[in-house]
Amino acid sequence: MPGGWCTARSCRPTRASAVSESDVLPTGFEVALSASTHRCTDGRTLYGEAGTIVRLRSAAVARLDAHGAVRVTDRTSRVLARTLLDRGLAAPVWRDAALGGTGDITLVVPVRDRPDGVDRLLAGCAGVPAIVVDDGSRDPAALRVVCERYGARLLRHEHSRGPAAARNTGLAHAATELVAFADSDVVLGADTLELLRRHFVDPQVGLVAPRILGLEPDGGVLHRYEAASSSLDLGAEPALVRPHARVSYVPSAMLLARKSALGNGFDESMQVAEDVDLVWRVSAQWAVRYEPEARVRHEHRVHFDEWFARRMLYGTGAAPLATRHGSAVAPAVLTPWTAAVTAGLLAQRRWSPVLVAGASAVLWCRLRHRFADSDDPAGSATALTKVALRAALEQTASIATRHYVPVFLALAPFSRRARRAYLVSAVAAGLVDHRRKQPKLDPVRFIGLRALDDLAYGLGLWQGVLAERSPRALLPLVKGVRLDVTRRGRSSNRPCRAG
Repeated sequence: MPGGWCTARSCRPTRASAVSESDVLPTGFEVALSASTHRCTDGRTLYGEAGTIVRLRSAAVARLDAHGAVRVTDRTSRVLARTLLDRGLAAPVWRDAALGGTGDITLVVPVRDRPDGVDRLLAGCAGVPAIVVDDGSRDPAALRVVCERYGARLLRHEHSRGPAAARNTGLAHAATELVAFADSDVVLGADTLELLRRHFVDPQVGLVAPRILGLEPDGGVLHRYEAASSSLDLGAEPALVRPHARVSYVPSAMLLARKSALGNGFDESMQVAEDVDLVWRVSAQWAVRYEPEARVRHEHRVHFDEWFARRMLYGTGAAPLATRHGSAVAPAVLTPWTAAVTAGLLAQRRWSPVLVAGASAVLWCRLRHRFADSDDPAGSATALTKVALRAALEQTASIATRHYVPVFLALAPFSRRARRAYLVSAVAAGLVDHRRKQPKLDPVRFIGLRALDDLAYGLGLWQGVLAERSPRALLPLVKGVRLDVTRRGRSSNRPCRAG
């Protein structure tokens, strides 16, 4: 779970302004609670992975069915659905199997020297207007032949200006309101664009991204690891995308966006992480959604040197992102409680268990006080403290194995505590990840590759920090202790139980 837990700012909706009449959800629109959202036994209290707590009044509870779904039929259900979406507690659901068309979509393909990839991509997008932007290919004639075969418009940069500039060139020439970006190393499913397109019936949605899986289902050890842990694959659960959320970014390998939401487009001065930069700028004003039902296939890098170098490159993007977005890139979110737990775990002193237990007890007491008007405040506090403690453990492991891994490895030859912290974190996090993802790989090799994955990112992160001459990408986000419980009307008098 990225970021902190139960903090005030993380619980605010993506768009702070009031919803205008033109921005309301249409009648018949339906949302359902996400798998990561817990609905308490009272039916009124909801809490999510990022620490969001919402307590519903009777009118809202009446519109939320036993399966956690609500259909927009009146003002109350419309406000409820919007609140659940904006808080990241629910995602749209589609009961009607019929899909809309793609007539208002233009496909933009940035490419350099990959005519075969463009051929494969366009073959699966018949009927969709396409703009191929040749970013300085050495053999432009080969691309011209492919574009003529599929009736795609070809634009050319005489000299390579980078993928961001190529996408912007295509964006500027797109005549439709919706623009899809797809790299030449992906293959779209037959219904990918239609599955993404239906999200735009919500007028607040500015950008949607699909799930990205490997092109080949089986292969060698690294191929099997990538099939389960690719940085492009963000999982099987839909999500609202925003900094410090469970899904904090989506890659530009394939996106569908409103042209009006993209502003000036991609930042052409960025050679890496320009997609994350764009997504975060869009998410400041619009809803960005991740839709795993829509899928594309991607040519993963399965040669170790290329794979490791690519992971390092991703890490270098954190520093320029920190310059532009500040604490959105923070490797950890610390409240007094999480700071105490993290310090206790990493210190490995005799007093460490006492500190962790004491900090957890303080949080439990605060939560119990928050739910004092419920029938079982102790049960509510216990359930939420467990969620918070798990988040703190995951964040601490990430600190040791990923963001600060050069520090821990540099200290390892001289410090038993540094060695123990790194090894325990790497093994524990790897085992949890292996159980969650169920890769076609034994735990030993999976944990080893995961450790190398984190090492590559960490080395790239520090390389980028040195190049940027700024430590901002390494600094945690420090927050206060206020617990944000959103009350939709009067508070509930019933408990929240773990379930």
